[in-house]
Amino acid sequence: MNRNPKRYNHRSIRLKHYDCTQPGAYLISICTQDHIHLIGEITKCQMNLNPAGEMVNDVWHEIPTHYSGIEIDAFVIMPNHIHGIIILIEDPPSLP
Repeated sequence: MNRNPKRYNHRSIRLKHYDCTQPGAYLISICTQDHIHLIGEITKCQMNLNPAGEMVNDVWHEIPTHYSGIEIDAFVIMPNHIHGIIILIEDPPSLP
């Protein structure tokens, strides 16, 4: 698949000089290389995960067990990308 530079060349919507390590909710978007459908397919308006998509789903839900101070919120998997909300909490609880 060839990338159309006019289609994918968009400007960043990040705030200049904003410190992304501050507590708060952050939208994360991750795309597959060349936007290839590597995570699954949509059939009859339903997302069907393949084994790679299942792995992505599992890893997303394991994030809080690996990183203190991080909570996860809404998450969606598409055939070639994911969107999720990660919350950096101000005073993370200490690990046992």
